[in-house]
Amino acid sequence: MTERHTDRRTGRQRPAWPQIAGLTSLAVLLVAIGIVVGSVWSPGSPDDVTTMSAADIGFAQDMSAHHDQALLMARTILAAPDVDPTIRGLADQLVVAQSAESATMRGWLQFFGLPLTSNSPMSWMSHGDSHAHGHPPTTPDAPAMPGMASTDELGRLATLRGDEAEKLFLQLMIRHHRGGLEMAQAAYNDDRSASATKQLALNMLGDQGNEIGQMSMLLRERGAEPLPT
Repeated sequence: MTERHTDRRTGRQRPAWPQIAGLTSLAVLLVAIGIVVGSVWSPGSPDDVTTMSAADIGFAQDMSAHHDQALLMARTILAAPDVDPTIRGLADQLVVAQSAESATMRGWLQFFGLPLTSNSPMSWMSHGDSHAHGHPPTTPDAPAMPGMASTDELGRLATLRGDEAEKLFLQLMIRHHRGGLEMAQAAYNDDRSASATKQLALNMLGDQGNEIGQMSMLLRERGAEPLPT
């Protein structure tokens, strides 16, 4: 039988988000690295790909770093007191999905002996002109990638509990996902991207688009609006 929780605002019953154990997360990571790196990026694959293009490298480096912040925010809300089980379940789902995707992308980079981080974030998105996408850093604390939270926003999230923590988490994560969609769309549309990059980007477009819809509904239930992008 599916476990259900009562929504504390509406009194309605709703299915609980799946709670994923640590061993399951580890298994997902190992499968992602083993299958994607070992098969897709090896000679004899459909594209016979033996190296990564600048778009493949930039996307893997930047999106894995972008995911790192999503994981930080998800783990922050999981540690916050008095958070609704629905939000905790969502955070668990995000941790599993984005951990697996990060492991995949970093697995690609490690497979080819490439750096895991970029010295020029976002430059791949416009063939060298990161300002073309409207998210150049303006201060040392400014996010280097679209949708990312500032240090101050992350610090505030860590101080909140209950309803206030839920609202800020949803606001920050919706904006973060929208930035991720911009990056994934750029990778998918880039003619330099290999089929592995395009497929992962397409998966992100579908999954994160669905999650934005879910989070927007949860945010409306809490009487709050998304942050401006």
